[in-house]
Amino acid sequence: MVKKDLRYLCYPFMRESASTVDFEIRTDSLTTRIGQAASLTKDIPIVYEDLMYLLPMAYHLNGSVRGKLAISEEDLNHLSSMYDFYVTETDGRIDRFVLPQGTAAACALHVCRSEAKKSVRALHKVSLEREVPDILFNYTNLLANVLFYMAVYVNKDKGVEEIQFVSKSYPIRPIKKKVGK
Repeated sequence: MVKKDLRYLCYPFMRESASTVDFEIRTDSLTTRIGQAASLTKDIPIVYEDLMYLLPMAYHLNGSVRGKLAISEEDLNHLSSMYDFYVTETDGRIDRFVLPQGTAAACALHVCRSEAKKSVRALHKVSLEREVPDILFNYTNLLANVLFYMAVYVNKDKGVEEIQFVSKSYPIRPIKKKVGK
């Protein structure tokens, strides 16, 4: 038997028809983008450290469909704590949909957010073919939201204002008041 030359193989499952492949490629892209965003946030230690934590977590998410489930309740709780931190730190900066703009680091984080959303969609496609644990949906959706608030936080740190997006397609709805405010 002749051994296949691996230089001509970038990913062993590329020719599979299952949506698992698309999810794995999508989360690989997400992981790459998180690494890029981390390289742009070294001057904001909390964001840099959180991104360096998320970097291997995105690969754990990647393998959790084909392989062993590698996202735990503890991981979800840790990500939820990140969310709480960034939402609190950016309170009052956004109340509507905003344009993905600002510093290079914030823009990179918006790309990460978009990649996370694409990962949620790819995970949905997988779920049409096989059972997917709810924790993976929860984690991936929450990850997209954390990355959004990180982008807003980075802009805040650099003194960049958010720019509200006003859609010509959808009417502006009144903002629901937060309970207790």
